[in-house]
Amino acid sequence: MIRENEAPALPGGLMFVLLLAGDIGAAWWAITMLRGGSVAMFLTGIFLVLVFTVCFAGLLLVSPGEGCVLQLFGTYSGTIKKAGFWWVNPFTAPRRRVSLRVRNFESAKLKVNDHSGNPIEIAAVIVWQVVDTAEAVFQVDDYNNFVKVQSEAALRNLATSYAYDAHAEGEIALRSSTGEVADQLRREIQERLAKAGVQVVEARISHLAYAPEIASVMLQRQQASAIVAARSTIVEGAVGMVEMALDKLSQRGVVTLDEERKAAMVSNLLVVLCSDRHTQPVVNAGTLYGG
Repeated sequence: MIRENEAPALPGGLMFVLLLAGDIGAAWWAITMLRGGSVAMFLTGIFLVLVFTVCFAGLLLVSPGEGCVLQLFGTYSGTIKKAGFWWVNPFTAPRRRVSLRVRNFESAKLKVNDHSGNPIEIAAVIVWQVVDTAEAVFQVDDYNNFVKVQSEAALRNLATSYAYDAHAEGEIALRSSTGEVADQLRREIQERLAKAGVQVVEARISHLAYAPEIASVMLQRQQASAIVAARSTIVEGAVGMVEMALDKLSQRGVVTLDEERKAAMVSNLLVVLCSDRHTQPVVNAGTLYGG
């Protein structure tokens, strides 16, 4: 397992001045020795010029939000993350630049079966960044593609672990438990990407729907469930209002009702309160007993 470490580096501005001065001095020395007739000293000056020229290859510019991974004769030498102008060993090659900025992508719409076996379409937005450049470069072949493939695999596994809709109180579902599902998705993707030196900042579902072949049926089911829930609330409220009306009439002595008249009143009030249409008043010219 290759871990990231800081590469040895010297300030580039200072080294540029020193190398330039050394190159000029060596060239002047070589020219002087050539005029003096000293071939050995001339060759020494030429050698120094070549050395200083090669050392210029060690100058390196690192931008903000970027890391530069260095290799020396095939061995990992270190990483420079601090932005600036640096000088490193000129024989370090290749020098791979890795973006340390926060990135995001949206996965493709995946068609999978949820925990209940219903076909659904699901997609997610993944926010991530590289935190270990050595692992990102050397542990996987292409960390960008690795992030996308593993994220989609984790999303597919998540979709099969939960139902689209909750069928019991407190049950975690894809549609209703967005916070819990997002946390679980982020943790699962992080486990898969840890070996690539990648940190998952955020993961959230961006698209969730039933597959087209069952969408209309599931829509009717959701509408029916909503109607039943609404009716239940209406009936519960109507019963409370009727009970309150009977209690008020009894407490204030407005009218004395026997059981049959109470039943008729309760029936009329429930029809008025629970009906989904406007009720039409009917005038009773007789009595409850004589018609």
